[in-house]
Amino acid sequence: MNVLKKSPVSLESFLPELLDLRRHFHAHPELSGEEHQTAALVAGELRKYGWTVTESIGRTGLIAELGNTSTPLVGLRVDMDALPVEEKTGLPYSSLRQGVMHACGHDIHTCIGLGVARLLAENQGQLTGIRLLFQPAEEIASGARWMKKDGATKGLDALFGVHVYPELPIGSIGVRSGTLTAAAGKLEIQIIGNGGHGARPHQTIDSIWIASKVISGVQEAIARQLDALMPVVVSFGKIEGGQAFNVIADRVKLLGTVRCLDASLNETLPKWIEDTVKGIAHSLGAEALVTYTSIAPPVWNDSGLTSLVEQAGKSVLGAVNVKYLELPSLGAEDFAEFLEDVPGTMFRLGVAPPEESCAPLHNGYFSPDEASIEVGIKVLFHTLLEWMDKHSGLSLEDV
Repeated sequence: MNVLKKSPVSLESFLPELLDLRRHFHAHPELSGEEHQTAALVAGELRKYGWTVTESIGRTGLIAELGNTSTPLVGLRVDMDALPVEEKTGLPYSSLRQGVMHACGHDIHTCIGLGVARLLAENQGQLTGIRLLFQPAEEIASGARWMKKDGATKGLDALFGVHVYPELPIGSIGVRSGTLTAAAGKLEIQIIGNGGHGARPHQTIDSIWIASKVISGVQEAIARQLDALMPVVVSFGKIEGGQAFNVIADRVKLLGTVRCLDASLNETLPKWIEDTVKGIAHSLGAEALVTYTSIAPPVWNDSGLTSLVEQAGKSVLGAVNVKYLELPSLGAEDFAEFLEDVPGTMFRLGVAPPEESCAPLHNGYFSPDEASIEVGIKVLFHTLLEWMDKHSGLSLEDV
C-alpha cells in the first residue's frame, strides 16, 4: 500500500528536458574529480525543483535533501564522472572533448537522479526525508570515500543505486541479493635482480625471467592453494623493465589488478600475494617488493532492499522484465564504500536497444538506449515511495 499521493506532474511532461540535459552531459564529459560544470548544472536544476543543495561534498560532488530529515532518511546515489576514452559512436551529441567520453553511462545515471528528484519534489504527500548523492570520481574509486568523509551518509537508513547494463535489453532490470560486484585492488610488484650481458645470463639474476615466473606462478598458486568456490582473479596489465636488447635487466615492475568476491578472503589476499611473490623471487635469487592498494570492497546488496526494488520493478515493468542475476560481477564499484555505513542495494538497468546489441562499458562505441532514463526513473521513484510508505510510521488516515 502506497500512502503517498501521486505527483501532479507526469514524467512524460518533462522527459524531453531530461533527454536534452543528458545529451549536454554527454557532449561535455568531465573526468573524475573535475566534474565542476556537471555539478554546477545539477545543483541549479535541483534548486529549481525546490531541493536544499549542499555543494562541494566530496570535492566536486553534492548532496540534496527534501522533506523532514529527522524522520527515517532514505538516499539515492548516482555518479557523474566520465572516462579517458575516445568516443567513436558518431552520435550528433558525441563528446566535444577529445579523449574523454561518458563510456560508462554516468550521464544516464545523472539524469535519472534529476528525474527522480523532480517527481519527488512535486509529490505533495512527502512522509520521510530523502537525500540524493551526486557522486564524483567513481571511475577512480575515490568519490565515495571523499563524500563519506564529508558526511554524505550521516543519518541515512537506506541507500539505493543503479548502473546501466548493456547485457540486458531496454525495458528490463536485473536484481541480485548479496554480492553484486567484487572487491578490487591494485598490485605493484618490483623484481630486483642483478643485470649483465645478454650473452652471459649465468652471471646475472635475470629479473625479466623471474618476473615471468611470478606472473605464471601466482596463477598456479591461485588454482592450487585457494578455494575454487571463492574466485580470485589476478591480471597483470603492465610490465616495465630493461634498457637494451642485449642487456639483462636488473629490475622489472609489474602492475596489475586483483578481484575477489568474498570479503573475508579479500582481507587475507594482500599478505598471501606478498608471501607467494616473495617466495618465487627468493627461490630464484631475486628480491621482491610488493605494494597492494585496496580500491573498493565488494558491493553487498541488502536482501530486504533488493526485494523492494524487485517488487517495484515488477509493478512498473511487469514480472517478465525483472531478471534475477544468477552470478555476480568481477567488476568493481565504489558504491560499496557507502554500504560500509548504511544498508543498500544497487540494481542493473538494461540499455541494449530492441533487437540490437550494445557495445560494452568503457568502450568508445558504447551507446545506451536513452529510453532507459524513463525506466530507471520509474523504478527508483516507485521504490523510494514504497520505502517511505513502509518507514513513515503513519497510517493511511494520518495522511
